[in-house]
Amino acid sequence: MSKIPKQAKCVFEGEIFSVWQWQQEMFDGSFQTFERIKRPNTVQVFALQGDDIVFAWEEQPMRDPFYGVFCGMMEKGEEPLESAKRELLEESGLASDEWELLFEKDVTSKIDWTIYTYVARNCYAKEEQQKLDVGEKIDLQKMLLEDFLAEIIPHKEFRNKDLRTRIYCAPDNEKIEEFKQKLLG
Repeated sequence: MSKIPKQAKCVFEGEIFSVWQWQQEMFDGSFQTFERIKRPNTVQVFALQGDDIVFAWEEQPMRDPFYGVFCGMMEKGEEPLESAKRELLEESGLASDEWELLFEKDVTSKIDWTIYTYVARNCYAKEEQQKLDVGEKIDLQKMLLEDFLAEIIPHKEFRNKDLRTRIYCAPDNEKIEEFKQKLLG
């Protein structure tokens, strides 16, 4: 669901971000200009092969190399699962017939942006090569899921700090073992 009000007007349209403004009535009857940024939603994928996870060691321009799960922006008109399948295939050459949405997160109130996190179980090779964007270099890594959760997610070079916080500081005191079981199904 969009966080941009119907009466808002787009005042800037960039390659990724757009800025929307509208007049908001205040409690005293006056009006002020409010703004919100919009960007394409994104997906991220835990790619499992049995008890192993396949993940990325990635390089992008103007960033230090980092570990991460497979992720990317949704294309216009794409549903989240469709996007997750496309991103996994493009970035790893892998596919799966067993998908589950783990969670979705609205990133912040000032940005209209949702991140969908999936697990793809029993992944298999579908393509010989990755089909990477020109700004990506991804080396595939593989290790036991248990080792990944213990060693890679807490690592300072793991890209998604929000995912790290969700796993290690879950509000319902979910332990890492419980998260591992959730991933494995």
